[in-house]
Amino acid sequence: MEPGSGSGGAGPAVTPVAAVLPAGGSGERLGSATPKQFCAVQGRPLVSYTVRAMERISWISKIIVVVSPENIETMKSIIEKYGHERVMIVEGGITRHRSIFNGLKVFAENEFSNHLLQKPEVVIIHDAVRPFVEEDILSKVVLAAKEHGAAGAIRPLVSTVIASAADGCLDHSLERARYRASEMPQAFLFDVIYEAYQQCTDYDLDYGTECLHLALKYCNTNAKLVEGTADLWKVTYKRDLYAAESIIKDNLSQQVCVITYVKEAVAQVGFLLHEYLKSQIKDKKYAIQETQQLVDMLEKSNIPLLYPVVLISVHLGVSENISFSIGMEELTRIKKFAREVKKKNILVYGLLIQYKDHLLLQETVNSAAALIMALIKDRNPELIGQLLVA
Repeated sequence: MEPGSGSGGAGPAVTPVAAVLPAGGSGERLGSATPKQFCAVQGRPLVSYTVRAMERISWISKIIVVVSPENIETMKSIIEKYGHERVMIVEGGITRHRSIFNGLKVFAENEFSNHLLQKPEVVIIHDAVRPFVEEDILSKVVLAAKEHGAAGAIRPLVSTVIASAADGCLDHSLERARYRASEMPQAFLFDVIYEAYQQCTDYDLDYGTECLHLALKYCNTNAKLVEGTADLWKVTYKRDLYAAESIIKDNLSQQVCVITYVKEAVAQVGFLLHEYLKSQIKDKKYAIQETQQLVDMLEKSNIPLLYPVVLISVHLGVSENISFSIGMEELTRIKKFAREVKKKNILVYGLLIQYKDHLLLQETVNSAAALIMALIKDRNPELIGQLLVA
């Protein structure tokens, strides 16, 4: 089976494929004391998203994460907390190229590893701060590397590249249509990239940036360039973290479970709400209706909750008097329950759909659906246990 045929398949024709993720950056350009790869996005470190993107692809046999010595324990705790598998941590060097070289050595040098890992035919190199890589582009670069020896994702240039003269004035500009931005992932026949690194000068290892260039310079391997997607960008600056968070929130908001306590008299509201949400987002149905039962199910599954899970308890009523539908005792119970399960990364909100005039039913349902979608997307922990009224 070729890469790209699905992560649930038996495996690719290229066997095995490994991935090396350099994650040793200091985060200087981010302007943060925490290296960008360990910055939390929706409560989860950025590097964990990237590892998971690789991990969910069955034909990637091993994932090597290369981190600086002072962050090895941090990375170990991330692997344990989020249940990552097929991951090995390697101590990085003082530069990006030295770190990648260290990641490759675990397949080839006994003195660098207690036991050599199975040498892959193809190795993927991908930045740990590019979390949105998909199987399709990984498959394309792997297959291209198998055929050409090296391959890398590229993107059209957004801005024109110019060169300045010694006096700081414009010297010349490049014809943008002829050039491309080099992105990640990149893939290589293992023997090609490993030989290239073995032949590198100290200058290359300390100041070089482009792995594809090393394969060309030292192994005469001309890389195949593969058009990449717009989401291959790298988190470099603080604004990139905000952009990453927005993308993750949008992805998370594509699934919803609404727990309702439906009385026969207001069953129409539940039906309309369900239908409205289904037309807006991908609806995920659960057989278990009670909030507590669903929480119990999540706990018993032993599945790591990688993101804050949103549970919305929807109460339906036909009276203008809120207390008629739900009393203070019930509100207190909801708040207490919400505080308890928040510790388990589960956010519980309450929503009361209260209406009297059936002519306004559709408007009320639309408002309720908008509230639900906002809660799912924002995952605001300050609102847990509150009863919002539509």
